[in-house]
Amino acid sequence: MHPLCHDDERSALLQFKQSFTIEESASSFPIACGRVKSWTLGENSTDCCSWDGVDCVEDTGHVIGLDLNSSCLYGRQSFENDTSQSSSFYVFGPDPIRSFKVVLQLSSLGLGWNRDSKKSLLQLGRLSLTSLVENLTLLEDLDLSRVSISSTVPNIFATMSNLRSLYLFDCGMYGDFPKGIFMLPNLRILDVNHNEDLNGSWPDFQYWRSPLEQSINFSSELPSSKGNLSSLIALEMPSCNLLGSIPSSIGNLTNLIYLDLSNNILVGNIPSSIENFIQLGLLCLHNNHLTGLIPSRLANLTLLIILDMSYNQLTSPIPLGLRKLTLLNELGLAGNEFEGKFPIFIFNLRNLNFLDISNNYLGGIKWICNMTFLHVLDVSNNNFNGSLPECLHNMFSGSKLRMISLRGNKFQGLLPRSLANCTMLEAFDVSNNQFSDTFLSWLENLPNLEILILRSNQFYGKILESPETNYEFPNLRILDLSYNIFTGNLPLNSFRNWNALKLDKHDHPLTYIHEKQYFNVGTHRLYYYYDYSMKITNKGMDTVYNKAQHFFRAIDMSSNRFVGEIPKSIGDLKELNMLNLSNNFLTRHIPVSLGNLTQLESLDFSQNRLSGEIPPQLTQLTFLEWFNVSHNYLSGSIPEGNQFNTFETSSFEGNLGLCGNPLSKKCWDFGSSPAVFDRSLDSPGFHFEFGWKIVFVGYGFGFIVGVIIGNIATTRKDDRLKKAFEMTQSTTSTVMELEKGTYRN
Repeated sequence: MHPLCHDDERSALLQFKQSFTIEESASSFPIACGRVKSWTLGENSTDCCSWDGVDCVEDTGHVIGLDLNSSCLYGRQSFENDTSQSSSFYVFGPDPIRSFKVVLQLSSLGLGWNRDSKKSLLQLGRLSLTSLVENLTLLEDLDLSRVSISSTVPNIFATMSNLRSLYLFDCGMYGDFPKGIFMLPNLRILDVNHNEDLNGSWPDFQYWRSPLEQSINFSSELPSSKGNLSSLIALEMPSCNLLGSIPSSIGNLTNLIYLDLSNNILVGNIPSSIENFIQLGLLCLHNNHLTGLIPSRLANLTLLIILDMSYNQLTSPIPLGLRKLTLLNELGLAGNEFEGKFPIFIFNLRNLNFLDISNNYLGGIKWICNMTFLHVLDVSNNNFNGSLPECLHNMFSGSKLRMISLRGNKFQGLLPRSLANCTMLEAFDVSNNQFSDTFLSWLENLPNLEILILRSNQFYGKILESPETNYEFPNLRILDLSYNIFTGNLPLNSFRNWNALKLDKHDHPLTYIHEKQYFNVGTHRLYYYYDYSMKITNKGMDTVYNKAQHFFRAIDMSSNRFVGEIPKSIGDLKELNMLNLSNNFLTRHIPVSLGNLTQLESLDFSQNRLSGEIPPQLTQLTFLEWFNVSHNYLSGSIPEGNQFNTFETSSFEGNLGLCGNPLSKKCWDFGSSPAVFDRSLDSPGFHFEFGWKIVFVGYGFGFIVGVIIGNIATTRKDDRLKKAFEMTQSTTSTVMELEKGTYRN
């Protein structure tokens, strides 16, 4: 039997809990918020040592550790050193002196952060960090990650000789980091990343054998003396503005299992000394300026799980030795200068989930048709050509593929119908190729498909509609069919059934469509995000989105050969952000129902044969930033108000019947119906209708001019009669044209 916790310590913990609110909305996983909720005085919970996050000494029952990570606590805590039991949250003993002795025995204190939210869950008030830890001299682990502190790092940390781990990640720390902290004899983990105003420099480790196992960087270079940190198992320095080259002495860190130097400005070759990292599980060097070849001795790192060298200036060849990396789960080689044939052996890596070789000069791909292990396949923007082999049926059947991007190559022919078996597929992008096929209606029942981009190919034919072709696409959010040869009417049933375009975007927070996987690298529990990218035309510009937001919804059917009217049912897609139907042969009127699309930001109907007026209901679209109806046969007054007061002339040009701001043509009211300019596939040409007043004015003016010219004719010589009559005809014609033009204006 272990002793129960002490009454005064239990009371202090309850008082601590009551000083905060629990905000489950701050967490993506509210179930994790139950940690502090378990602190109650129920029938079976009087022993605070059994409470979640509370650690006690077995022999005495005294509290020695608190772990409040992901507890969803929110509020302010001053941590004042009050000796009164009634107002101090850290009085655990029967008297103030004993209570501090108990606090002095705390071996760990984690006030931390909700790792699923960027929201600070605890805030230290005006109290300096010193007053929190000045008496915790026996503290071994301190985690204040993402607690809003905004202070300097106190020198008192350099006196805490028992400290094993210190996490001050993203705390708003500033000033100079005390060098003495590096000299702590037991400090193994130090994390002060994401404190932009924190400065510091490394001591010379040639004269100090530090036990550090995980570290960060302050200086702008990797010091060669860092190779003397023989205990280092994790070197994590992403986004530290590192300059210069990677020193070869880094190969002395033979215990490394985790090396991340990504998002820096490193140059030069990758040192061959990395062959010594035989325990390495993660190597991330992406987003630097590294050049040369991938060292062939990289093949010695047979425990690698994640290898990412994307977006450097590395050149071919890709070492054949990489075939030995049989545990590899993620391989990123995108954005380099690799060329030639893509090595087929990579498809034999049976644990590979992520393969990104995009934005290179690779070609000659030979598919291995049993790649059911892949989650992400991105071969975009290379020199691959030819058709996709039928044997890919095996790859797609029962596959785990969530994202496929073949964008920007020279693939031809048909797409394998076995893609319909990829039930986990979320994004499919084959844009900018030479595929020649009909609409992929056989993908309609994929339950997770959110992005479908067929842009710039040779897809053709009608998108047939009948009771048997009632397209579902239950989760489709982004559809791009632009720059193809689709014909016929716009698919009405599709608009009625795309439920994801109707859902309230408030159901989806500001997140991105991505694939997320967890990995264990040594003692590190890591997760890897792969964000789905895309290229679409939005607001008149071709835009590359490196991330696709969950709540962004778009339809682009521009630059095809669609005919007929715009379906009224499109007004049901109330959460649509972008709609582009430009450069088709659409006729009749703009539907009034478009006024329901209150989330619309971009609307493009240009280069069609639309007629009638612009519905005034469109002024209700207060988020509309881009509007283009140019080069149609629209007429009447341009609506005014809200966003319509911001659009330029180019949004309306090429519509002879339109008038009003921002056009120079003003709308005149003659008390009659305006001129109608109508041209469609069924009735080509222009048809004018005039009110009786304009006809009367025209005839009256012509009669007066005729009388005058007649009098001239009787008094002039016969040889000038002909010229006068021709002048009369020209004048009358000009006047009539002016009358027409005046009325149109």
